[in-house]
Amino acid sequence: MPANRVNYYEGMFLLSQAVAADLANAISHIRQIIEKAGGSIVAMRKWDERKLAYEIDKQKRAYYLLVYFQAPGVRLHEIERSCNLSELILRNLIVRADHMTLEQMQAADAIKELEAEAKLRFNQPTMTLASAQPAAAPAAPEAEEPA
Repeated sequence: MPANRVNYYEGMFLLSQAVAADLANAISHIRQIIEKAGGSIVAMRKWDERKLAYEIDKQKRAYYLLVYFQAPGVRLHEIERSCNLSELILRNLIVRADHMTLEQMQAADAIKELEAEAKLRFNQPTMTLASAQPAAAPAAPEAEEPA
């Protein structure tokens, strides 16, 4: 059995709402973790955004990101360790994707939609205290004085 055998993996990454607000940064962070360990991403897509069964780091909701990637089997522990040490990733689960073919993984790719969502999330204006207050009523027109 070769020591550097490359396997395909399916990874589920949970991100907090605050991290998901800067989705482009979170995606590049996950990509860096995988590529640093000698892997490459095959497909990536949003799985869901939902309420958690229990709080994780005081978070009640999470953004679920599904990633299919290939990496050397001997370096998988580096990916898992980096994910566990990351402040951007709440939880992760990585399993071998023997149940899927490469074509099925590539068909699940929705990176373009993720990039569009990241751009939308980045461009959304944040609510400030000034914008939360109701606008002042328009001034009533002054009555003209008779001459």
